[in-house]
Amino acid sequence: MNKQNKFIFDVDGTLTPSRCQIDMDFAVYFTDFCTDNHVYLVTGSDREKTLEQVGEEIYSLAKRVYNCSGSDVWEGEKNVYTSDWKLPEQAREWLTKELKSSSFPLRTGIHIEDRPGMVNFSIVGRNATMGERKLYVRYDTANEERVKIAKEFKKRFPDIEAVVGGETGIDIFPVGKDKAQIVEDFDKKDKLYFFGDRMDKDGNDYSLSKKVHYAKSVTGWQQTKETLCYLQEAGIAA
Repeated sequence: MNKQNKFIFDVDGTLTPSRCQIDMDFAVYFTDFCTDNHVYLVTGSDREKTLEQVGEEIYSLAKRVYNCSGSDVWEGEKNVYTSDWKLPEQAREWLTKELKSSSFPLRTGIHIEDRPGMVNFSIVGRNATMGERKLYVRYDTANEERVKIAKEFKKRFPDIEAVVGGETGIDIFPVGKDKAQIVEDFDKKDKLYFFGDRMDKDGNDYSLSKKVHYAKSVTGWQQTKETLCYLQEAGIAA
């Protein structure tokens, strides 16, 4: 094991289908990978949802899990750090107006979800079924609604960041508290390999992708596995 090679993974769309549990065959492979390498997880989701998606074994095998984009940090069952930041009421009111004015017809509930150090905003809502989520993905792809809302939000609230995350949400947090903040935890000698599905300029993996030695944008867990197998064959990963 090369102790200086550290492997960092987004969860939704990278290790699992968005909002779903990890594929069981891939879970067996990735458990072995976590055992043999220094693995870290970084996700906009909270701890409870991440545990549902990857399972307790993988969650505990990771050296650290950076939930809420690094604002809620865990080592297995040990809480290392949790931010106490709250969304200002003026910003919350603006998001509520955007929710009401969207032309997308479905509303399923939990549209402004408070998480440690951040908020997730979703027009369709966190209670959406997979079918309802797909309807919004189709609508958002055609209209770029999330990108437009995020850009307008940043104009109105310059001290707060808003980035597109996952398939249906927008992650909102203080400027400088995106996924890139986790780099501070690593030694300068470490070689950081990061895998994520939203490394486009408006995505929530973009900032971290610019801070690491190697960034791989993937379209799903299958491509993540293919790349890891390649790194193992090249001797970069164990």
